[in-house]
Amino acid sequence: MERLLVLVRHGQSDWNLKNLFTGWKDPDLTPKGIEEAKAAGQRLKAMGLQFDTAYTSDLTRAQNTLKLVLAELGQSGLQTTKDQALNERDYGDLSGLNKDDARKKWGDEQVHVWRRSYDIAPPGGESLKDTVARVLPYYCQHILPRVLNGERVIVAAHGNSLRALVMVLDRLTPETIPSMELDTGVPLVYRLKADSTVESKKVLTA
Repeated sequence: MERLLVLVRHGQSDWNLKNLFTGWKDPDLTPKGIEEAKAAGQRLKAMGLQFDTAYTSDLTRAQNTLKLVLAELGQSGLQTTKDQALNERDYGDLSGLNKDDARKKWGDEQVHVWRRSYDIAPPGGESLKDTVARVLPYYCQHILPRVLNGERVIVAAHGNSLRALVMVLDRLTPETIPSMELDTGVPLVYRLKADSTVESKKVLTA
């Protein structure tokens, strides 16, 4: 039984390019982001991978990344579940602000704490801990059972919602997970054991 789980952070979005806090705002992919998503699909195809089902967030940049990946795999009609449980961390009052402007307003240290601490939320937003509390139950109830049943699953989502999954899969701690970077458009290929722990992990960089 294969127990395949692939995680892909969306390709570069327009607001990534403009250095804006994005969160639940809904910008689309840039031309570079489109190419990143296509390249992710090509790398998965080169491994001979195919999928039985797909999951993505309620946000355009993740959904379009998934569409482009599946098109490269010749699987454009694949059953796909969209759910806001997989959305990016909500940055609250920071959403839409330029990160440099935010640093000028609140100071480098405060913005760094909001971005990289585990349990301190920006005003009106979510901490990474809050995001984990939203994402993990969805993973355990909907995604993991299908993987353990032998289905090949791909998830296209966001830096922080995927951090929540990587935290569990890679057994990272609240101290180590905030500093872990997930590159846009780079698939993480996991194969799980029957007890849901990781048998192998491969990062498909260019």
